[in-house]
Amino acid sequence: MPRIFAYCRVSTSEQDTQNQKLEIESAGFSVRANRIIEEHISGSVAAKQRPGFVRLMDRLEQEDILVVTKLDRLGRNAIDVRETVEALSELGVKVHCLALGGADLTSTAGKMTMQVVSAVAEFEKDLLIERTQSGLERARAKGKQLGRPPSLTKEQKAEVKKRLTEGSSVSSLAREYQTSRQTIQRARDYSDRVTS
Repeated sequence: MPRIFAYCRVSTSEQDTQNQKLEIESAGFSVRANRIIEEHISGSVAAKQRPGFVRLMDRLEQEDILVVTKLDRLGRNAIDVRETVEALSELGVKVHCLALGGADLTSTAGKMTMQVVSAVAEFEKDLLIERTQSGLERARAKGKQLGRPPSLTKEQKAEVKKRLTEGSSVSSLAREYQTSRQTIQRARDYSDRVTS
């Protein structure tokens, strides 16, 4: 008889997994407490790098069932989710996602659903990149300076170079100008390029 596991993940320690556990129970899955894997880790971390998920993978066997409430519990993006589901499928584990009507993502219909979801996610990512690039081009065309404003003005950079040649230390100048040592070093290097 297949064992049923649940993977419940939240991003921060202030959150809890209670709602996910209730949702899984309400969907008719009876999961023993020792088979509920709860993890407090950012969704930006790939599934295969999450300690709780790695331990779960070690416990799963052929014909087991893994239940998640949403696809994003399984991975940071569509590619990560697909790789995770494929790894589970290779183990012979069925993956049920409640947000997709409880579909088994390792079944033929589930694989098709995953492909559609992956295609939509990829399309959305491409649109976001396209919109970002267009916005940056418009900003450049209007003469806007992009990125973070420099920590030091041109005058301050010249002063830093002068004081370094007079023997001031990088650390003392960083403290005085309330910036990092790297900024002071870059100012020195930038000044060298400008004057040469």
